[in-house]
Formats: sequence, C-alpha cells, structure tokens
Amino acid sequence: MDKPAISWLEKSVENVKEQTAISQEPAEFSIKTIILPLLAIIVGMIMVILDSTVVNVAIPNLVQYFETDLKTIQWTVTGYTLALSAVIPLAGWLTDRFGAKRVFLFTIAMFTLGSVLCSIAQSPEQLIIYRVIQGLGGGMVAPIGMAMVFRLAPPERRGSIMGMLGIPMLLAPALGPVLSGWFIESLSWHWIFLINLPIGIAAFILCIKFLPDTDRGRTPALDLLGMILAPIAFSMLAYGVSEGGTSWTSATTLTGVIVGGVALILFIIVELRHQNPLLELRVFKSSDFSRGIILAWVSQVALFGAMILIPLYLQQIKGYTALETGLILLPQALASGVGMPLGGRLFDKIGARPLAFVGLGIISGALFILSSITAETGLGLIITALVMMGLGMGLSMMPLNTHVLNAAPRKLVGRVTPLTAAAQQVVVSFAVAGLTGFLTSRIADNTTSTEPTAIVHGLVAGFNDTFFLAACIALFGCLLSLILRKPKPMQEEELQNGDKPDPAMMMGH
Repeated sequence: MDKPAISWLEKSVENVKEQTAISQEPAEFSIKTIILPLLAIIVGMIMVILDSTVVNVAIPNLVQYFETDLKTIQWTVTGYTLALSAVIPLAGWLTDRFGAKRVFLFTIAMFTLGSVLCSIAQSPEQLIIYRVIQGLGGGMVAPIGMAMVFRLAPPERRGSIMGMLGIPMLLAPALGPVLSGWFIESLSWHWIFLINLPIGIAAFILCIKFLPDTDRGRTPALDLLGMILAPIAFSMLAYGVSEGGTSWTSATTLTGVIVGGVALILFIIVELRHQNPLLELRVFKSSDFSRGIILAWVSQVALFGAMILIPLYLQQIKGYTALETGLILLPQALASGVGMPLGGRLFDKIGARPLAFVGLGIISGALFILSSITAETGLGLIITALVMMGLGMGLSMMPLNTHVLNAAPRKLVGRVTPLTAAAQQVVVSFAVAGLTGFLTSRIADNTTSTEPTAIVHGLVAGFNDTFFLAACIALFGCLLSLILRKPKPMQEEELQNGDKPDPAMMMGH
C-alpha cells in the first residue's frame, strides 16, 4: 500500500477514535465517579487553609507560654509564609518529574509531620523551624490539588466542580479563628496543630485509595541557583525589615538588608538569564502587569499586616478570650465572602480600577477607625471596622488578581500564577515582620513607666500608631489604583508556537 493511502487510513482510524471518545464521554461521566477523589483533595486543602488562619488568634498565648516577645513569635507566621513562597514555583516541575498523586501525598505527609512537631515544640526556635516544615509541605497542596481536579472534570462540568473547591476557601477563614479560640480556651494551643494529625491521616488514606495515577510530563531543567538565592534574599530582607522596626541603623538591620539585597539582585540576574526560571520576571516588561501587581502588593501589606494585629489588640487591650476573639473576627470573614462574588461580577462590567479604588478606600477607612480606638471603645465600632475590611478585601482582591493575569503577555501567562502566588507570600511575610517590629518599637516609645496605667497607655498608643501606618499604606494604594488601565489586547503572534497556558496549573496558586 502506498504512503498516501497509509496516511489516509491512519487519519481515518484516529478520527473514528476521537469521535467514539467524544460520543461516549457525556454518557460515561457522572459526579459519582470523581466524588471520592474530590473529597480526598478537599480534606487536604481545608487542613492547610485552616492552618493559615488559626495561628493569628494564638499569638498572644504563644508569647505568654514561651515567655518571649512578639518580634520572636511573629516568625512563626513569617517563616511559614516564606516557606510557602519557596515551594509554590516548584509545584509544576515536581508534578512533571514525579507525578501529581505522588507529590500530593508527599506534601500532605510533610504538612502533617510539621503539624505534629509544632504541637510538641519546647521553644520558640523549635516552633519556628517546625512551622517552616509545615510551610514546605502546605505550599503545593492547593495548586496541585486544583490542577488534579481540573483534569478529572470534563470541560462542560469544570465550572461547577471547581466551584466545589471554593467551599474550603470560604469556610476556612471564617472557621479558623473560632476553632483556634475554642482549642486554646478549652484545651491548649498545642491542639491547633495536633488536630491536623487525624485529618492528615484521613486525607493521606483517601488520596492513596481514590486519587488516580497521573502521567508525568516532560521535565524542564531545574533552576537550582534560583532555588538557593530566593530563600536567602527574601528571608534576610524580612529579617532586616523586622529589625528595622526598632532601628534602621542597627547592625542586625543593616546585615539583613545588605545580604538580602545582594542576594535579591543576583536572583534577578539569574532569573532573567535562565531559560526555565524559577519565577518568570520578564513579565514585568508589561507596564500594565507591573502597575497591577505593585498595587496588589501595597494592598496586601496594609490588609494582611493589619489582620495579625487585630487579634493581638482584642486580647491584650480589650481583654477578650481567644474564643471571643475568634467570634469577633467572624463577621470580617463573612463580609469578605459577600464581597468576593460581588467583586467578580462587577469586574466583568466595569474593570479593576473602580473596584480597587472603592475596596482600598473602604479598607483605609476601616484602618483609620482602628487607629483612633481606645481601651474604652465599644465592640460595635470595632466590628464595623472589621466588616469594612472584609468587604473591601472581597471587592478589591479578586479583581486585582484577575487584572494582573489579564495584563500578562499571553505567552507567559502560564508562568504568572506561580510568580504572583509566591510574591504574595513574600509580601505578607514582609508585612507581618515590618508591622510587628514597628508595633514593638512604638509600644516601647510610648510607655513612660512601669505603672499599669502607663503600660496600658503605651500599648494603646502603639497599636494606634501601627494601625495609622497601615491606613496610610492602604490610602496610598487607593490613590495608586487610579493609574490602572484596561490591559491592551494581545497580539496574535503571542498566541502561536503552542504558548497557550495550561489552565490547570493556573488554578489555586
């Protein structure tokens, strides 16, 4: 048989196979076929997301238990977020190298081990190290889990099935502080970590039994130098920012800033020259992308930095218990849950600029309210400010993230979400380190004696100054949002050569 005939026959066979697969797919698919794998992924994700919210309420208890200071304990949050940022960019490479199921199981196991170690920590230093282990495990759970669900679901059902993953993302921020408060008040702080052991074991067993094995992809060259330089740069800069809250000219501050700054410059050079960089920095050539992500960073500094201060204020100044603090924080999470879908709908109609302006305006207003409260301020005003913060976050965060993705050059968009997700964790760590360092120094400056009234005055003044700083940062972001513009349409040539992103790896970073 001649070659044209053979070629035609092969194509005919392939067409028959494709048509048969297409005709059978709707009949074969049922939600029952993926409900158990979906459950396994959701259990793993809710464990990790919950843990990101429970520690804030526990910080005053950790300070007291370990007989240390806030600047030390805040590294349980800073170290965790830096560890998250270190592994997020590796999710795609590890999945291609070892397979999604194997990597997901490993991350669940590492997170569970880190949780158990945290529950038996005997010193602040041990707790910080164990939280880093937690972060190294938890950073890849959401992106890999969402990528697996995306591939399990058929295209016509992906929207509704991916929406089911929104359940842990909405519930965890609301339930985390309440559960944390209940454990601390009824049992001890150890249980906010120890509870992850049975959940982690359940998630591991479910994953082994029900998650399908996935094909491994072509593994690109790993950016080893970038992997080494990034943690050095970001951890040393966070350390320098933390120490800068006390003195910007001290030896520790200068060491952190100089070492971190040099490592950051080297990291940028390496990333721009590497064919498969850890973080795709070339995307910053787009001015629309740069404007959007800088604005997102400014808003994250104001919002997430302030969110760690509020539980401290409620417990140290107002004298609320950990459980009461968790319940007081609940309206903020609920308001955020209302604002997110509203912001998503409005974004399609009016774009990111008005939503960012309004959302950050509301956040700055809430922080200005918090900057003027005293020990006698009523709970109603505090809850009003918290609701405003939640609503402002819901209105602005999702539109800003979508704007950043839309503004990226199309051929790089698949690599943008690891960059933005990792950068967010770095910025949050800077915010926590910087604002807690600033709070500590302002309390010391405003406390004139060891008299109880003077101590209370120093605490209140320190919190007011820190909330005022966060409010100014949010207001700056509000004004900065005015320079946002609708991203330019992508040129056709940017879509060629197979550069379309894999949507699975864009989810959940």
